[in-house]
Amino acid sequence: MYLLQATNFSNVSIVLFLGTLGMLVLTISLILFIIFHQRRVIRYQMRLQEMEQEQQKLLIVASIKLQEEERQRLAADLHDDAGPLLATARLYLNENLVNQDKVTQLQAIFQARQIIDDTIQLVRNISHSLMPPTLKNFGLESAVNDLFQKISNSGTLNASSRFHEYRERLKPEKELTIFRIIQELVNNILKHSNSSFIHLTQNVHADKFYLRIHHDGRGLEQADFDKLTKSAAGLGLKNITSRMGVLGGTISFEKDISQTYYKVTLELPRDDPYGSQ
Repeated sequence: MYLLQATNFSNVSIVLFLGTLGMLVLTISLILFIIFHQRRVIRYQMRLQEMEQEQQKLLIVASIKLQEEERQRLAADLHDDAGPLLATARLYLNENLVNQDKVTQLQAIFQARQIIDDTIQLVRNISHSLMPPTLKNFGLESAVNDLFQKISNSGTLNASSRFHEYRERLKPEKELTIFRIIQELVNNILKHSNSSFIHLTQNVHADKFYLRIHHDGRGLEQADFDKLTKSAAGLGLKNITSRMGVLGGTISFEKDISQTYYKVTLELPRDDPYGSQ
């Protein structure tokens, strides 16, 4: 009797020991799994942060390069075009002019005036390229409509634009940045897509401001765009991304479900970072 009870007690003790040991092993395994999983999550987050930092560096570099290219273009225009014109005008108005007869003086003054007028027009054209007068005086809608009208009038393709909800103008800095993005996108489409039409629409939904460009030529999808912005050849697209970052917006590229045209969507906050007037 005592032997049987001792045997049963021993069996119960073994079962309890094994059960406790199993629970301990399971607990340790669970703790180790959590630790390793957290380490993997931390490594993934760190890698994600590194990639985001690298992308930010690329955007900053693209933005700086864009600004430098615009400065160099402006300097080249002034040096190559305005400089020679003014130098020529100076030749006509040299110190020996006072010693010339009246007819020669009048001819020299007339020639110099013509050259100065040409220089003024050149400087005005450069100024307009920096801030189009239509954009400055009438806003983004008028400037975009004017751009698309000029494209359509060229006869190369059918171009149109339609603003549905643009009751209040944006601040000048924001309008100019958006206009430059549209110009870059349109130029890319004109150069590379071989489209027969291009159409832009604008609308507002909730707190978002949307611009969409449709065309029926060769286009990009999001994966193509992301790949090009990470390559040395995608400077123009990096500039677009950089400008969108300044605006606090996003840009997406996709092919329509009908597979007949491509669509580029600009999504911008209505208020941040500049707000509306």
